[in-house]
Amino acid sequence: MTPEPVSALFAGPFALGTLSAPDGSPFPALVTSDEQVIDLQVALDSTGLTMRDLLGRWADTLPRLRGLAADASVERRPLTAFTVHAPVEPRQVFQSGANYRQHVIDLHLAHRAPGDERPEEERRAEAAEIMDRRAADDLPYVFIGLPSAITGPYDDVVLPAWAEKPDWELELAAVIGRPAHRVSVEEALEYVAGYTIANDLTDRATVFRRDLPQIGTDWLRSKNAPGFTPLGPWIVPAESIADPAESLTGPGDLRLLLKLNGETMQDESTKDMIFNVARMVSYASQSAQLLPGDLLLTGSPAGNGMHWGRLLRDGDVMDGSITGLGAQRTRCVAEAVAS
Repeated sequence: MTPEPVSALFAGPFALGTLSAPDGSPFPALVTSDEQVIDLQVALDSTGLTMRDLLGRWADTLPRLRGLAADASVERRPLTAFTVHAPVEPRQVFQSGANYRQHVIDLHLAHRAPGDERPEEERRAEAAEIMDRRAADDLPYVFIGLPSAITGPYDDVVLPAWAEKPDWELELAAVIGRPAHRVSVEEALEYVAGYTIANDLTDRATVFRRDLPQIGTDWLRSKNAPGFTPLGPWIVPAESIADPAESLTGPGDLRLLLKLNGETMQDESTKDMIFNVARMVSYASQSAQLLPGDLLLTGSPAGNGMHWGRLLRDGDVMDGSITGLGAQRTRCVAEAVAS
């Protein structure tokens, strides 16, 4: 049974989501701040319209969405009548690693290499030095995730039987609104339509390939099980999130909060990010072309399960929220294994 959705509160007059009525097909929706829904296939007279279609013509769509949100004559229905899905089906998912200073230091301590008997203080200082060097050298770290790992913000998450150490990682995700290739940091945010919430689950036991140390990490195995990326509930337009002082960098002080069974695990600000959203978008675009609807996950702050010595198990409920973006609630369910 899927946990009950939490409050839809978000910044600004409206957000976007992908919803469905009972026995109906998913459709892109405008959700107002008073939790009313406008079916955008109907309001824009476009049968078969998807969220990715909207994002593909974002510059033209955004003014129309503002108008719909302000027009009281447009038909609306209560949000409670619908099921909320992941807000977009991206073609590509770009993920930022090691982008929160304290989180990386904690992981460095938790993932002690075999035979490393140095005291914690020495290893913590080493990790801090590495982070300082990365920031000075301006070297973000981006890898690729799979769209098939995405699930809805209130869906159950199946923990694979092979996952020995499944962990949570709440993240701010930027949603791309224009094709972006080799864009500068200064212009990067012009390509971001909005922001949403992602929980980038990771099996810590399979992150590192000890049999292939020269290759290192195995992101396919550790991060891409079906449902390992709860997404949403909403895409909140960038104009509703960004402070004018952050016009060239992206959101600089949003609170990320994850609770496990009601107990706070992650509680940090995006101020702890080493590389801001603009830098990450620009960096990813130097190698790849980012497409409308694509996601760029910006890394996770301190407070993961490896830090607490408490990993995910059957029946756990995760509540994740980010300032202005709403909240998601997902329950963990152990994979049924045939006897």
